[in-house]
Amino acid sequence: MEKECHWWRADPMIRLNFIVEGQTEQIFVHDVLKNHLSFFEVYTYVRRVETGKRKGNIYRGGMTGYQKARNDILNWIKEDKDPQARFTTMFDLYALPPSFPKSNESQSINDPYKRVEKLEEAFQEDINDHRFLPYIQLHEYESLLLSDPSSFKYVFPKYTNQIECLKKMSKQFQTPEHINDKNETAPSKRIIKEIPEYADLKTTAGPLIAKKIGLKVIREKCQHFNTWLCCLEKLNLKS
Repeated sequence: MEKECHWWRADPMIRLNFIVEGQTEQIFVHDVLKNHLSFFEVYTYVRRVETGKRKGNIYRGGMTGYQKARNDILNWIKEDKDPQARFTTMFDLYALPPSFPKSNESQSINDPYKRVEKLEEAFQEDINDHRFLPYIQLHEYESLLLSDPSSFKYVFPKYTNQIECLKKMSKQFQTPEHINDKNETAPSKRIIKEIPEYADLKTTAGPLIAKKIGLKVIREKCQHFNTWLCCLEKLNLKS
């Protein structure tokens, strides 16, 4: 179920501003996507979503509520009025705030692709800026890593048997993006159950494992992620 991307530009450079949920996604965008997109003359800047301010300090990271994320996105859109600038997100479907647009309506949709598509459409309508392309990760960042669980050996070599368990588990699902989002069965929860060290090392281990797997494999296994990345690659093409 691929959505068409309707953004085409003939300009020599597009600046793409990412607003992401946490540090793991921030490093993934910086270390993996940034270099890839530069080949398409799309140049990226990434920051975590603002979650609060105190005594002049800005705190970032985590989806503590939709309104805070919405305000942060709208503020950045107002700050960067360059018509060549674009904005996108990388938020997890898992534990998405119930205040998110169309959250209640989407709960009744069993097909994860249709569900996330409805949420992204509602998100785009709410932000209401043609430069904004929302992306919600099915079901969270760790889904991408389960495209090839054997790559966990690169960071966690002593967990051979546990990695085999992750491989067997992943094969039970149609795609890594179908691995569900319950409190005990979300992708990150399944990984931590087998490899407890991942909980403390995820911000470094997560991007390293993704680099080891490679975008080619991730895109083959993760349809929704691939559709989004295809749109980002086309931002600088002529119509």
